[in-house]
Amino acid sequence: MSNSDVESRKGSGITVNTSNNPGLGNEIYTDSNIETNEQNNGNGKLGKWQNFKDSFKEAIPENSESYIDKTELRDYNELTDVERAALNSSRTQMKKDLSTRHLMMIVIGGALGTGLFVNSGGSLNTGGPAALVIGWVIIATMMFSTMVALGELCVTFPVTGGFTTYATRFIDPSFGFAMGWNYALQWLILFPLELVAAAITIKYWNHKIDSDAWVAIFYVFVFILNMLDVKIYAETEVVMSLIKIIAAAGFFILGLVLIGGGGPSGGYIGGKYWENPGAFSHGFKGVCSVFVTAAFSFAGTELIAVMGSECSNPRETIPKAAKQTFWLLTIIYVTMLTLIGCLVPYNDSRLLNSDPDAKASISPFVIAIKNGGIKGLPSLMNAIILIAVLSVANSSVYASSRVFASLADIGHAPKILSYIDRRGRPLVATLFTLIFGLISFIASSSKQNEVFTWLSALSGLSTIFAWLSVCIAHLRFRRALYVQGRSTDELTYVSQTGVWGSVYGIFMNMLVLMGQFWVALFPTDKADAESFFSVWLSLVLFVVFYFGHKLWKKNWTLFIRAKDMDIDTGRKHIDMELLKQEIIFEKQRLANSPLYYRAYKYWC
Repeated sequence: MSNSDVESRKGSGITVNTSNNPGLGNEIYTDSNIETNEQNNGNGKLGKWQNFKDSFKEAIPENSESYIDKTELRDYNELTDVERAALNSSRTQMKKDLSTRHLMMIVIGGALGTGLFVNSGGSLNTGGPAALVIGWVIIATMMFSTMVALGELCVTFPVTGGFTTYATRFIDPSFGFAMGWNYALQWLILFPLELVAAAITIKYWNHKIDSDAWVAIFYVFVFILNMLDVKIYAETEVVMSLIKIIAAAGFFILGLVLIGGGGPSGGYIGGKYWENPGAFSHGFKGVCSVFVTAAFSFAGTELIAVMGSECSNPRETIPKAAKQTFWLLTIIYVTMLTLIGCLVPYNDSRLLNSDPDAKASISPFVIAIKNGGIKGLPSLMNAIILIAVLSVANSSVYASSRVFASLADIGHAPKILSYIDRRGRPLVATLFTLIFGLISFIASSSKQNEVFTWLSALSGLSTIFAWLSVCIAHLRFRRALYVQGRSTDELTYVSQTGVWGSVYGIFMNMLVLMGQFWVALFPTDKADAESFFSVWLSLVLFVVFYFGHKLWKKNWTLFIRAKDMDIDTGRKHIDMELLKQEIIFEKQRLANSPLYYRAYKYWC
């Protein structure tokens, strides 16, 4: 910030940094006459144009909320890397405009996509209808314990980056560095991948138009949405996610009709496909394959942690959004896949179609509708698939930019990526993601499959690493509370499954990794090195990041000692006695409520 900028802001009550670290200065100014756009008061074309230009300038630090800062009496340059990470991540300039509704729909936008509408067809073929239900239910139990643990950490520490920051603070900076970069790369690569998938989906109707033309249209659409205010972006995700939810509800009704023999081209189906060709395909290995696919279908649920610093009221918003999103996704997945298992036999030849240009036609939802003899609806379902793919592409830009910005905040990425503009957008990180997305213009190339296969391999296991880090960080945080003589009484939200839920989450994630190892190494009866590295290359990258950071920082400790953890910086100043009274009052109120209401409040 230049001296002229500082001088222009004097008298405003806003803290402006004058030290080496942005946001940590202690000189106070007022917000009068800060910029030309305020002088124009937004009136007329000049004022609107000036407002638009000024919106891209760096955000002015605000002191609207009070946070605990254990390092405030020490010089910034004397702080350790972990202390700097805790301090910087707690001083975000992002706008706190997101509500429970926004959080739920953004998470659904990132999680409810090709995993349900397309990839479930491959899982049906490899595992069978019973394996679909078993795999998704078991993974759902793991996801609940992980989500509530994540909710506890997010409510306690509503900081930028969520679990990437928690891994650095409560596990080890090198682990946080490796996991954060691996996770950011996942969303970075997913953006162009989904744009290409959207272009391929269009080929269901038209094969003549070049795929790059559709990529260009979709790219501009996503670009504009991510350059708008976060609230506008969130409202767009609400609309697209609602379309997917309505489509799932519509298919539920249609599926029941078709199973009962109400379709134009079919009699009573019932559970005949569970008997012939059978409930399971490819035995136990098929179940493991579905188990792995089910885990990856929930990828995106952890975005709640990434959005924690942009919530208007974390204490109320995050727990409700975490639990309700989990139940909504689980009900949609299990219900839809149960119906698909009844409507499509696992040996249907269309499920084996490996042609990428036939991506839409191999959707088990489209196959089920075609089998029922209903005309017109396959095209409608394909349109839903297209919306789902674009929604995931949109969410990937949001997620990637926020994670890169948080990595920059805690010193794990170039500082420029932490630039937040006056609309609360991580502008540089967003532009970086959008520029990388230009790789999607290889959609017309014959080499696109090879390129994206190996790009995806760089972060193929990042979601599992993220969930593992959440469970481990939660255990380490609870251990720090115990060792430092503190308790969960001071927490505004406590995980329903507690530490044992996180232990269960770690165990289940390790099972998923073992299943992925087996399926990747032996896709058939013989070992396949290319198949193995197309999945496990991400582990190699994780190890390189981890030990690279160890060498860079010369940090050879395995984990941070519980007695040395900072479990205060980044937490809001709260009157603990008042909080305890509020909790007691709430418990008494719930105790006098009907049983169904108490169960609802506990689980949802």
